[in-house]
Amino acid sequence: MFIQQLIKLLGSDKVSQSETELFRHSHDESFHKAVEPDVVCFPESRKDVEMIMDVAREYKVPVTPFGAGSGLEGQAIPVKKGISINFEKMNNVVNFSPEDLMITVQPGMTRLQLNKLVNRHGLMFPIDPGADATIGGMVATNASGTTAVRYGSTRDQLLDLEVVLANGTVIHSGSYAKKSSSGYHLTGLFAGSEGTLGIITEITLRLHGIPEHTVAARCTFDTPEACAEAAKTVLLSGIPVMRMELVDAESISQVNAYGGYHFPIRHSLFFEFAGTRTAALEEVKIAEQLMRELGCGNWEVAGGSKERMELWKARHEMAYAYRHIKGMANTGADVCVPISRLPELVVYARKLIDESGLTGGVLGHVGDGNFHTIVLYDPSVAGEKEKAEYTNEALALRAIEVGGTCTGEHGVGLGKMKFQEIEHGEATIIMKQLKKMFDPEGLLNPGKIFNLD
Repeated sequence: MFIQQLIKLLGSDKVSQSETELFRHSHDESFHKAVEPDVVCFPESRKDVEMIMDVAREYKVPVTPFGAGSGLEGQAIPVKKGISINFEKMNNVVNFSPEDLMITVQPGMTRLQLNKLVNRHGLMFPIDPGADATIGGMVATNASGTTAVRYGSTRDQLLDLEVVLANGTVIHSGSYAKKSSSGYHLTGLFAGSEGTLGIITEITLRLHGIPEHTVAARCTFDTPEACAEAAKTVLLSGIPVMRMELVDAESISQVNAYGGYHFPIRHSLFFEFAGTRTAALEEVKIAEQLMRELGCGNWEVAGGSKERMELWKARHEMAYAYRHIKGMANTGADVCVPISRLPELVVYARKLIDESGLTGGVLGHVGDGNFHTIVLYDPSVAGEKEKAEYTNEALALRAIEVGGTCTGEHGVGLGKMKFQEIEHGEATIIMKQLKKMFDPEGLLNPGKIFNLD
């Protein structure tokens, strides 16, 4: 009955029950079990979203937002079925003010679409999670990525959100001002809420000027611990790196096999420096001196865009190098820890993978203490999946133990629910109370972040 009501209100072109669409919206890029929604809606405006929520309330139907499907923790999987909302038709610019370094977009616009538009004005949206995620999805998971060492996470780029609440109320969480001391920080609350508190329909973002000059560099060390120590040294020196990434030797070997490359099979650090030409080149010199004092090898520098891409290939193609192996599934962790504890956690992660007997790697955005593991397992071999999942769990628990978090950027979704009370303690109670206040009937992306059953 509720599907007929959706068709009546939205029109048949915005409502689909085709097998193809139901399957597409049943999963993301995680290993979590797929669940097909009852129906998929394609709103084109906030009014459409309001009508969808009206139907959801009337018929007590769950609603799960869907962006690009690039999530890694199952946030977009409609575990309670119901309505999946796809925002691909809500991908327009609402307001663009280059002189204010600000833009307002609908949630379905992707990161690359946004930058294609603003780059023409000498501006950029700096957050780069790797995938061409939608801006709405990036807000919902508080995505970050390789540039977080300089620009922080998506939450740090937000000025205002337009949100449709479960009861139908439409609110704005902020303003166009660059800062405010007025009231509670609702914008920060919705960033990272994974669609459990409201449906985001407009996003106002900070923009940044494109740096005049960019230089990339790469070097190697004998151990992953030495890489992490070197990264810490760069940060303590005050060099404002744009990106700083670690890739362990096992992962370099995997990339070589995948792409037919001949990168040195050593534990590697990748850098990007950006600013004025003089400043960027000076930062490269200081970084090289520091790295050589720490015993690095294979120092390489690239200034041209093509050369930079070649230098960074081993990092950019890492996930594909692991995931292309036929018949193998993968899982991974994305912990974030205080910089001082980074070396020991990187060593611990490598030890867990080695002890599992599985193929895997350690890589990540070590400039902000965030790193990842990728572990491959054969689903047809008894016990391999459990071994792979154990490496995730043990690493997450150790990260929490040293004052870090179980997820630096992938979000909670389904995979990190079991760590929430361990990490947040009594604060978990307040979070659950907030969820019940915003969504008393449990219609918004149920079954995520917390188990409220």
